[in-house]
Amino acid sequence: MQTVNKTYQAQLEVKKSKFISYLTPYENYEKLLNELKSLHPKARHFVTAFRYLNSQNQIIESSSDDGEPRGSSGRPTLRVMQGYDIINAAIITVRYFGGILLGVGGLVKAYSDAANMVIKQAELVDFSFVFEYDFCVDYNKTREIEYLIKKFDVFVVERGFGAEGIEYKIRDTIEKINLIKEKL
Repeated sequence: MQTVNKTYQAQLEVKKSKFISYLTPYENYEKLLNELKSLHPKARHFVTAFRYLNSQNQIIESSSDDGEPRGSSGRPTLRVMQGYDIINAAIITVRYFGGILLGVGGLVKAYSDAANMVIKQAELVDFSFVFEYDFCVDYNKTREIEYLIKKFDVFVVERGFGAEGIEYKIRDTIEKINLIKEKL
């Protein structure tokens, strides 16, 4: 699986209609959609597709045609994402109507091409499953654990003082969490 860490943009013109596609991390999806609607008030359609993993590591995916003929835009965009095995990301395509009807087949091709174009411009990164781990360390082992957290670049969600020592909540790949567990 692959994902993105920032937003990418690509533009395509088909028979005077302009398609502007954005590929963004899923956590930015709603905010970006609202921003695009205010930035592009004359656009006719804001077609969307997204895929993400829920807390049980199940793939949740959805798409919207936003007024285009049913199945002509959102679903083809989602299929492109599935083809690249992209997760925890969304594609939003802004369409300015150019006055020439494209037909369902033309829309499927245009939205698919726009999605492919933005994905090809993006820097895709390998997706890793992320886990959380809570643990407590005696005060005399704090320096060693802090060194390991820095060395392995482990993401610390919380760090606090407890009765028994320093309490940590870390979030990272299972490999990094296991490296920390080995040293406890």
